[in-house]
Amino acid sequence: MMDRLLTVDEAAELLGTTSRFPRRLIAERRIQFVKIGRHVRIPASVLAAYIKDRTVEATRRTRRDPYGRVF
Repeated sequence: MMDRLLTVDEAAELLGTTSRFPRRLIAERRIQFVKIGRHVRIPASVLAAYIKDRTVEATRRTRRDPYGRVF
């Protein structure tokens, strides 16, 4: 089954940004894209992988003493 191809505006909406950000990702070749004639599309799975790769896990807060040592 073929992956859904998103427009730049749809990708921006999913990322919660303006369309300028996905266009910059494309221009800098930081994300895969499909060129169909003069149109640019981003596969939904590529966008999901981009989000997953850049997700930062929460950490447990630690206490530090005045000298910077962790308890």
